[in-house]
Amino acid sequence: MTRIDHRELAAIFAGGFVGAVARAELNEALPRHGGQWPWATFVVNIAGAFMLGYFTTRLQERLPLSAYRRPFLGTGVCGGLTTFSTMQLEVLDMLRDGDVGLALAYAAGSIVLGFAAVALATNLVRRASWRR
Repeated sequence: MTRIDHRELAAIFAGGFVGAVARAELNEALPRHGGQWPWATFVVNIAGAFMLGYFTTRLQERLPLSAYRRPFLGTGVCGGLTTFSTMQLEVLDMLRDGDVGLALAYAAGSIVLGFAAVALATNLVRRASWRR
């Protein structure tokens, strides 16, 4: 039987709270209206991809091991901040409304820029180590 680490769960919960509140606040600041680019979801997903690439690389390759940093930052903050399911619903809404070009651009842009954000963050962490 697997033993539950309550401190790890608390780290995930705390990080998830931070990420979810940040996403909710950005959603309030950048509300989406039909036929428009969903900036709030787009920004949190690209920023979250960048952060996940940065945190994962930094924690695995540059910092001493910690049992709680990765669950707090990766699973918690990034998991609470990003929302692939909302992106999918927004794409379906665009398609339903006949905004096929917008839907395709949004889906492709989210995926391509998300991968690019992870790669950029990873390379920035790795490049910083060469300058020391």
